Amino acid sequence: MPDAAQSASALLPVVRTSLRTSWRRIQSIRDQSRLLSFVIVGFMALYLAFAFFLFRTALKFINSFPGFGTILSERLLFILFAFLFFLLLVSNLVIGYTNFFRHRETNFLLTLPLSAQNVFRWKLVESVMLASWAFLFLIAPMLVAYGMNQGVAWHFYPVTIALVGLFIGLPGIFGAWAAIALGLFLGRRKFQVITVVALALLIGLVAFWLRPVPLADDLPETRVLAVLDKLLYRTKFAEFPGLPSYWLSSSVMNWTSGAASTALFFALVLLSNVLFFGALSVTRTGRLFYEGFSAVMSRGGSVGDWSWLWGGKRSNAFTYPLPWIEKLLARFRFIAPDVRALAVKDARVFWRDTTQWGQTLVLFGLLGVYILNLRHFSQQLTNPFWINLVAYLNLGACALNLSTLTTRFVYPQFSLEGRRLWIVGMAPLGLAKVVRVKFWLTGIASWLVTLPLIVMSCRMLLMEWDLIAYFCGVVTLMTFTLNALAVGLGTLFPNMREDNPGKIVSGFGGTFCLVLSFAYVVGSVALLAVGVPTGREREPWPIAGALLSFFALSLLIGWLPYRLGLKRVARFEI
Repeated sequence: MPDAAQSASALLPVVRTSLRTSWRRIQSIRDQSRLLSFVIVGFMALYLAFAFFLFRTALKFINSFPGFGTILSERLLFILFAFLFFLLLVSNLVIGYTNFFRHRETNFLLTLPLSAQNVFRWKLVESVMLASWAFLFLIAPMLVAYGMNQGVAWHFYPVTIALVGLFIGLPGIFGAWAAIALGLFLGRRKFQVITVVALALLIGLVAFWLRPVPLADDLPETRVLAVLDKLLYRTKFAEFPGLPSYWLSSSVMNWTSGAASTALFFALVLLSNVLFFGALSVTRTGRLFYEGFSAVMSRGGSVGDWSWLWGGKRSNAFTYPLPWIEKLLARFRFIAPDVRALAVKDARVFWRDTTQWGQTLVLFGLLGVYILNLRHFSQQLTNPFWINLVAYLNLGACALNLSTLTTRFVYPQFSLEGRRLWIVGMAPLGLAKVVRVKFWLTGIASWLVTLPLIVMSCRMLLMEWDLIAYFCGVVTLMTFTLNALAVGLGTLFPNMREDNPGKIVSGFGGTFCLVLSFAYVVGSVALLAVGVPTGREREPWPIAGALLSFFALSLLIGWLPYRLGLKRVARFEI
């Protein structure tokens, strides 16, 4: 016990320093622009109010159906926490890998008179906080709306907060262990092959399991519960008693209904698992963390030599073959050599950062799952109102996913040049051309990924080709607008002292970029949905007005910050 107390006291200066640094960052954001800080806080408050209104309206609508309204709302709660658990697990894995092995602070802390176990404890707490705060912010309005619709007492809310606080600990611990396993074994060929095969099998099993169960034509419509049970058959996995999400959902629902003893039982199950796995993490994982850190630092890349797949032999002789990306870009003779070199450099930096393309795959993977499931209800869309609504909701889903990517990956591109900015600044191409190349590179890359998704989703909705061409044009303009916004604001509000993209985005400029991107997507989709309906005929003048307004909004949101950013770098002193 004295050793544990002494070990914890050795970590207190690190915690105090980190908290003091975070508070000073918040103060600097407030001092930089009070008006913009007020806009950001106002946007967050508006989101909470709007999300609460939507969730409460939806829950009221579900509970208005006697008999199966309660069943449906309870199943939705199980599904919500089940998916929240898996998403938190992936988020902790990605953020934990970066925080443990790819962060300068970890290198610095390991040189101090601190044990590896203490360093791991702090980085674990930091990773869980970074990975979980956004999810808690998103689900808070839903839990409040659920409690108000159920008419619960005041003690429901502090109890739910405590339960959710316990719940986020388990995916944080499991994600940290998975990140350490990647650090230890990712350089081994067998581990790479097993991981790829396991992921392929998992995707196949999920696709097979999520297939809809067809209803019999002779099933009486009066048996509503039987039909509902058939429709929700594939969601029964969320009620598996071994899932932590099941313990949380059961505790919340039993507390709501007044069964305090049953709620306390599931809360204690959750608490005992958090304490057990948490004790293993804070007492027995430091050595594995240090071995994983040493393994990551000692190898050149995360992915080993895969030439054996196509019969190549590994040579020990020193050679420097021309990479495939340079061979590909060399065929485009019309692109200047300096532009090709900068594009190769940015693409290579992006590929070498596992967390960058790993999060991209997760985001587009979730969007792909959504698109593949559109075919299950497209044939039931016969009403023009629902056709128009689903078509523009589909556009909004793709655009919001794109806004997340541009804010997360495009915005920090200029800041990531860091203290090496003078190298590209003194080069013949100049800083203004560097910014233009970054805009076109990220714009074309994101357009090549987003365009097939919008085409696929429109085909799943059985749209005609003229409507598909219309949505392709809209998403093309939105793609380059969002990239111009991210590049422009990233140039106007750079952070040259930080080399972690996640921390660059979490600053003042990144938050402002996210707010503007979200507002632009919502405003554009609402404007086009009202002015250019897809399910019925409309006069040409309202359509032309809506399209011109959309074009003007895109010009204001995208072109203006981009031009301001170019003017700023033109006066930038190296």
